[in-house]
Amino acid sequence: MNSLFSPLNFKRGPTIKNRFMLAPLTNLQSHEDGVLSDEEFQWLSMRSKGGFGLTMTCAAHTQEAGQGFPGQLGIFSDKHIEGLSRLSVSIKKEESVSSCQLYHGGMRAPKEVTGQTPLCPSDNKETGARALTLEEVKQIIDDFVAAAVRAEQAGFDGVELHGAHGYLLCQFFSDEINHRQDDYGGSLENRSRILFEIIHGIREKCRDDFMLGVRLSAERFGIKLNDSVAIAKRLCSEGEIDFLDMSLWDVFKEPVEEDKQGKSLLSYFTEIDRQEVRLGVAGKIRTPEEAERAFASGVDWIMLGRAAILHHDFPVLMQKDSGFIPVQLPVTREHLAKEGLSEKFIDYMNTWKGFIAD
Repeated sequence: MNSLFSPLNFKRGPTIKNRFMLAPLTNLQSHEDGVLSDEEFQWLSMRSKGGFGLTMTCAAHTQEAGQGFPGQLGIFSDKHIEGLSRLSVSIKKEESVSSCQLYHGGMRAPKEVTGQTPLCPSDNKETGARALTLEEVKQIIDDFVAAAVRAEQAGFDGVELHGAHGYLLCQFFSDEINHRQDDYGGSLENRSRILFEIIHGIREKCRDDFMLGVRLSAERFGIKLNDSVAIAKRLCSEGEIDFLDMSLWDVFKEPVEEDKQGKSLLSYFTEIDRQEVRLGVAGKIRTPEEAERAFASGVDWIMLGRAAILHHDFPVLMQKDSGFIPVQLPVTREHLAKEGLSEKFIDYMNTWKGFIAD
């Protein structure tokens, strides 16, 4: 019988020792050129030591123009490989599987951060973003694939493509944002073409057992639930990815679309014939009881964000005592420092209402 502490295998890549994955969390800790910092290394290494079966980096930008945050981890240049190699070795040492999340902010890569006009599938007045040319779309695809190759060279077991939260790939999926008239706009097949071409490119360039996942939003950010389900079904049926990561913000909620209500948002994805693709979920899983409840909904693994910030060893603590009570918010800066967060990360968490005590 499967439990949160049973191993999970994938079509490609290593077996993970349990069903806990570390969520890819923005933390502003890396150097301004995207090189891994000691603070970022410490944060992630502590989670691998804390019992997570898979440790995932924060979103790492695949182009300089795709940087969404100050101090964001980069993977757009070979100069990043050395730091990433150090990290992958540390993660593997703790018998945790390593994954690097690949990202481009698109219209959400501010000019104040990149020094460049933001890019988008189409011109966007709200953000001041300009439409990508067809040649630039092809370059985006090539750069995602090149980033995956760098992750492989750095010793990572795999990568995840960030197709959620209103960032560039998600912008392509949205018919509210994407008004292109070429092969990358119009029908859902065209709007999602960029994702499948990146996947195909990674499969061509990386080794056969390189693990590949995709993160999707089910709604919000201009995404309609039917479209998200259709993309998920195609990803599962084609079988070129190994896991699907659904970021729902709240794993127990119902859809926002009224005609889809009456059952949980998550159920739309657990009902898919996933074949060999493993399904995981993230969103307000904060306690052991919520972890068990989420896992019992029919997913293969769960992803922890805030819970992992508050307790670097949440899986170990839960395995020792399934009824352990996590620390309650707000927490002190001292507590977060002990959990491996740098001052930069703690300052960032202070922008989350009610997270840090005054």
